Amino acid sequence: MHQNSPHARFVAPAQSQPHIWRLLVGIMLIIAVYFGGILALLGVIWASAGFDAMVMWSARLTAGNTPGAVLLVLATFSGMAIGPMIAAKVLHKRPATTVFGPMRGVLRGFVLGASVVGGIIGLSVLLIDPGYAPVPNVDASVWLAFLPLALLGLLIQTGAEEVLFRGYLQQQLAARFKSPLIWAVLPSAIFGLLHFNASADASIAWLTVAATGLFGLLAADLTRVTGNIGVAWGFHFANNAFALLIVALDGPLSGLALYTTPFTAADTATLLPLIARDMAVTLSLWAVLRVVIRVTTART
Repeated sequence: MHQNSPHARFVAPAQSQPHIWRLLVGIMLIIAVYFGGILALLGVIWASAGFDAMVMWSARLTAGNTPGAVLLVLATFSGMAIGPMIAAKVLHKRPATTVFGPMRGVLRGFVLGASVVGGIIGLSVLLIDPGYAPVPNVDASVWLAFLPLALLGLLIQTGAEEVLFRGYLQQQLAARFKSPLIWAVLPSAIFGLLHFNASADASIAWLTVAATGLFGLLAADLTRVTGNIGVAWGFHFANNAFALLIVALDGPLSGLALYTTPFTAADTATLLPLIARDMAVTLSLWAVLRVVIRVTTART
């Protein structure tokens, strides 16, 4: 890692306290804050609407088949966003905002990533036959009413995952280890494994892990070349916006989508080639972003 590279500057704040024990304690702290945030949300529901309402919303969290339930799921990621910042400040003695990278580039990178990926996905929806007929789901008026909160929730959810995996973990591991097998591949593998669905067919579950891990690895690379999480965050945001708000897989977390697929996660024969296709699309989007980054960097 070149001392003047964007990634070196990104990692620099983590180098003052790179001890592994601090990282391990930090991970435990993040987990505690994450689950504490979920309990706090449920506690607010209990206090404001009663115990039965809390039980009902707890069940809806799993189903995610209504707009309110999906918003609540997205809100549970608040603790995941806050936890790494607390760990950075308390355990690593560095400013909490350093998990984003230099802030001047984060917003610009986010806009670049979200606009490029969102634009390409939007064009592909208009021009390319997906191979199936989407099923209308949420009424357009209801969808528009929930859209501002949905976008805020997606900003929190995708930001939380980027702050944790491409921010905190990538920085702390890169401060201690030179090999990208440690600071890029390891967090991406963990990111993928956390998306394992034990209730799905094994082939679907593991291909989903591979697809998610691939995204994590490409996001780590975008973070490396830009020196902040902005582009990766924008990429993640646009990708999830389509998957949760436009056409969602029929089943859990489909409650905010305009359309759903005419198949569920149980339809292995249909899903396997679609996930493989999505992996190819993800690689293509990353390649386009790398070119755009190179061009914009050359102009500045």
